[in-house]
Amino acid sequence: MRRPTRTPPSPLPQRHGVDPVRVRLPATGPWSTVREHLVERLTGAGDGTVDGLFEAGRIVGADGRPVPADAPYVPGMFVWFHRDLPDEVPVPFPLEIVHRDEHIVVADKPHFLATTPRGGHVAETALARLRRMLDLPALTAAHRLDRLTAGLVLFTVRPEERGAYQTLFRDRRVHKEYEAVAPYEPSLSLPRTVRSRIVKERGVLTAREVPGEPNAESRVELLGHRPPDGAAEGPGGLARYRLVPATGQTHQLRVHMTALGVPILGDPLYPVVTGPVPAGDFRRPLQLLARTLRFTDPVTGEERRFRSGRTLAAWASYARWAAGTYDGPPDGQ
Repeated sequence: MRRPTRTPPSPLPQRHGVDPVRVRLPATGPWSTVREHLVERLTGAGDGTVDGLFEAGRIVGADGRPVPADAPYVPGMFVWFHRDLPDEVPVPFPLEIVHRDEHIVVADKPHFLATTPRGGHVAETALARLRRMLDLPALTAAHRLDRLTAGLVLFTVRPEERGAYQTLFRDRRVHKEYEAVAPYEPSLSLPRTVRSRIVKERGVLTAREVPGEPNAESRVELLGHRPPDGAAEGPGGLARYRLVPATGQTHQLRVHMTALGVPILGDPLYPVVTGPVPAGDFRRPLQLLARTLRFTDPVTGEERRFRSGRTLAAWASYARWAAGTYDGPPDGQ
């Protein structure tokens, strides 16, 4: 039986809280040099990018030494390099620390801040910010929260404990509650549990409900409502909802609220696609908040409960949220 190859530690430090890219060369292939493989593999990086990295000595091996462009291709070899960081508009809202100990960090993420580096959001992410703020280079996210959604995210401090916390989320042993602001519909009978089958196709911005065995379940409760304070709010006014997902399909809560006829305010995808939200546009954030996390700690055995202290801007002042001028309590609007 062939033993799996152990991944060597990175010879490069993080930059701005961001890990270097690690590439393992495939076991077989037609390439004669490391450069040939990387040029083919990183086609999206742009013409000349790989050659520029080689010329600058920025592609290194496990010993930390630069790998020459004409280095022979070695199956299973690891190389590392740092990509040039994209130009990012800083997200001008605070990332609050709710809890920190030797095992976990729980952060209260603002709207518009991605959880982990991905695509055009790299240094301006919750993970990179926290690594810099707390000087914790090994910090890792145990789960993800959409960039447009605010609220609680759990991070793990010790690499050897990461799997235990990630398994909690994978096995749905974390009780999560969200809050949302959406139109009030008096004919909508609540509370209720919504079950449907949701699919999200690669390359398509939106998820959709399709016939078939349900794979998504959400409980929707009414927390409060108020009459309209102007025609812009709609004839029924606004409501604040508690949303409790039993499953974790992409955009599940947003899809289910839209299906009920009460789409969440500020949603650029549902019921009509108007997004993605342009970089630097921090007006009218999606009115969805990850309010509560509750679980039994897999390492300490403690019963953990955390609650976001944020206020959804449209509930605090609909007119100012709609105008994109809400600047009330530090709610990460």
